[in-house]
Amino acid sequence: MFDFLQKLFRPRAKAAGAWRSVKLTPGQARRHARWVEQRVFLNWLGPYYKAYHLRKGGAGGCRGLRVEPLREHGRQGVLLFFDDSIGPGNFRHFYEHLGERVLALGYHRACADRGVQRRGGHTEATLKQLFKPNPTDCPKTGHCNQRFGLITIDLVALNGQPFFIRLATNAVLDPCFTPARSFEELLKTLLDAPPADPATQARIGEYHDSF
Repeated sequence: MFDFLQKLFRPRAKAAGAWRSVKLTPGQARRHARWVEQRVFLNWLGPYYKAYHLRKGGAGGCRGLRVEPLREHGRQGVLLFFDDSIGPGNFRHFYEHLGERVLALGYHRACADRGVQRRGGHTEATLKQLFKPNPTDCPKTGHCNQRFGLITIDLVALNGQPFFIRLATNAVLDPCFTPARSFEELLKTLLDAPPADPATQARIGEYHDSF
């Protein structure tokens, strides 16, 4: 059992030459901290959450932000597609901030990597964050509390242009862990937020093009 826990919570091994660790420069970190302090994220948290529920209910259309539910290989998640109104700078800040919101739920960041693949006539670049629950026990059961399971957040760009952010969860299916809480609850916790006021909306242009 101890070996299993050690393997689960240790940093993920990387394929040689395929991925490399990434870290914000001091300048990027300061700019991002200002973006968060100014709560620019409120321009998209609620709208993405609304778009998700419209899409699930079959009412999603061509207006507003585009999302797609994701279910594959035991994973559950959502794709949050880039929109020109957001701008590549804000989209990168939004990606980083989603990770910060996951950390606040009792997780640690196991890796933050970047990988590049060339396929046919395009180049696909992926920023990936993997989050693992902090190894704490549930007081009711004594089992390790997996919260929402393992969480990954990816930002995928094609030929240098942002394409989508993928948020996904994998439950740990082992009796020594508590059952994973639902993806719907995670999405509500991360995205359900009040709308941006006019002053916050006016900040979009300040970060639109550059990170």
